[in-house]
Amino acid sequence: MTDNSEDCLFCRFVTGELETDIVYEDDTVIAFRDIHPQAPTHLLIIPRRHLPSLNAFDDEDAALAGRLMLTAKQIAGELGLPGYRVAMNVERAGGQVIFHAHLHMLAGRPLKPELG
Repeated sequence: MTDNSEDCLFCRFVTGELETDIVYEDDTVIAFRDIHPQAPTHLLIIPRRHLPSLNAFDDEDAALAGRLMLTAKQIAGELGLPGYRVAMNVERAGGQVIFHAHLHMLAGRPLKPELG
């Protein structure tokens, strides 16, 4: 994938050109099941607007960044999850594979604490 929204897989989910298992959507974000889940619940929460990575966000996108997080909280409540992890891989060196900013939400099994 490139940084161009014309050939972005996630943009094709947003437009409906490709189908995916959507669990939540509103005017700003959509959330769908990851096709290579790392936990029993593994969702991707993305902005509808194409932004290649978190590094493309600016001050005007602060509300959008918050909306991604609050969507994770809302979905967790709707699914009755007692706990969950959210993470965002940024750029290739940070493990990002699809270059449309996305938040991973993982739950459904005990997750090892992050070292820090």
